[in-house]
Amino acid sequence: MKFCIFGAGGTGGTLAAYLAMVGNDVTLIARGKHLEAIQEKGLVLHTNHRGTVTVDNIRAVTAAEYMDTPDVLFVCVKYYNLDDAVAFVREKAGKDTLIVPILNVFGTGGVMQEQLPDNTCLDGCIYVMSEIEAPGVIYQSNKILRVIFGYRPKQKKKLIDKAGQLEQILRDAEIKAHFSDNIIRDALQKFAFVSPAAAAGSYFDVTCEKFQHPGEERDTFTGLIKEVVALGKAMEVEFEQDLVEVGLKMMDNLKPDSTMSMQRDIQRGRQSEFSGLVTRVVNLGKEYGVSVPLYEKINDWGTANGIK
Repeated sequence: MKFCIFGAGGTGGTLAAYLAMVGNDVTLIARGKHLEAIQEKGLVLHTNHRGTVTVDNIRAVTAAEYMDTPDVLFVCVKYYNLDDAVAFVREKAGKDTLIVPILNVFGTGGVMQEQLPDNTCLDGCIYVMSEIEAPGVIYQSNKILRVIFGYRPKQKKKLIDKAGQLEQILRDAEIKAHFSDNIIRDALQKFAFVSPAAAAGSYFDVTCEKFQHPGEERDTFTGLIKEVVALGKAMEVEFEQDLVEVGLKMMDNLKPDSTMSMQRDIQRGRQSEFSGLVTRVVNLGKEYGVSVPLYEKINDWGTANGIK
């Protein structure tokens, strides 16, 4: 099975490394100095649980240079680069290509599917803690690596055999994979931590320590989770766990001096995933008739400060 991974950051780079290490045919779409380093020396995966490995059987090219048709295409970019991914899929994917976006933003597969009616775009999410440490080097700080993907309700199950095969291939690569029959629930469950943590972290601009103790910051974080849960209920999603409890446990397990990725992007004046992690929730609230006052407050703050 031929894999193409669009996006070579922490998520895409880690997936590519694990898949290639067990002999899969993997092409990584990258750019800049990161691409040059991978082409010259291979992709280096630095971990605390399995040491440092150089993976030299990955092909790394630019989007324009890719001339193949993949069996599976993982989309691993920031939400603000989604248009680039859609253009790439439109040009390079075939009718038998299974497309699996695993972004932080909830519902990305559906967004892509609307623009790509002739393709098969699933929804997915990933649990991983990794980042580019240096050009050509990915640092995976925790051994957690879990990929969940599946068809949305009422979506035609084209390429379902390939989706089943994908689950096993990922597992064979030591990736905890789950071909979900309720991807809306599973993706929203992850979003119910990522989005509130990013929104509150950016708004208060403090480290995780502030969210690990009673106070306005922690109350806001839990309030945001409750708003996502309310949205889920309006979508007729039944959660199997108390997501406030889950979210607080995850937050309390983070290093006290940690900050959120979106928060760091905003601090540095970079483009961020604010529209996908905050504004999108406000829009979904309007669509489903759900009150999301905390998200509206943070969205208004972002608009007033020109955050993108």
